[in-house]
Amino acid sequence: MEPRLLHEVADSVATVVIHHPGKRNAMTAAMWRALPPLLDTLAADPEVRALVLTGEGGTFCAGADISTLRGSATAAQGLAVQAEEALAAFPKPTLAAIRGHCVGGGAQLAAACDLRFAERGALFGVTPAKLGIVYPASSTRRLVSLVGPGTAKYLLFSGELIDAERALRTGFLDELLPEGELAARVAEFTRVLAARSRLTQAAAKEFADGRTDRDGHWAEQARGSGDTAEGVAAFLERRSARFTWPARG
Repeated sequence: MEPRLLHEVADSVATVVIHHPGKRNAMTAAMWRALPPLLDTLAADPEVRALVLTGEGGTFCAGADISTLRGSATAAQGLAVQAEEALAAFPKPTLAAIRGHCVGGGAQLAAACDLRFAERGALFGVTPAKLGIVYPASSTRRLVSLVGPGTAKYLLFSGELIDAERALRTGFLDELLPEGELAARVAEFTRVLAARSRLTQAAAKEFADGRTDRDGHWAEQARGSGDTAEGVAAFLERRSARFTWPARG
């Protein structure tokens, strides 16, 4: 099968798989271009409550396919940034499920997700210094927000790989699982996400990402949603909540 992005939707969770196993799931230019419209389609699907990004087999993504940089490295980097920003802007919770190498553009995509779970043995690196590439300002700021300036500089200055334990300790990872347990944990956690209030999640995602001009919008949404009343009633009645925001026309 040629390099491509595969996807499926099951149990309210969309899973996008980076599929280029011959090159450790390196992203080609066509794959970078394909990601934003795919995300738009999944964002518009009312059945999708969360999204998981992962790689085929035992590797998440080894970065950009270097052969695509022989033309214009700047153009290739622009495609990667567009894909990263589209992933960061996805309006529902996103989770990177990581095995093996998560390097370069792979780390860029993982950082753009809301959460990152990995198996022990995974390796992480941001490698533009090995190629003489200026890492984009937006990507640098996103990395700094996750791991702090010290670790971000370590990764960017050296291009060295760090292990999963250090990635967890520095804040790049949210959970680290024993080998063989990642899939079950991701399935369990995304079921939790799918059961929670989409209103809460959507507002929290905007606020956490730094948006400061939508307080009134979300207050109005909360007043009209019924989610708060349902959540309180479900708690008092000791049952699962049935959240309905956004109402379907």
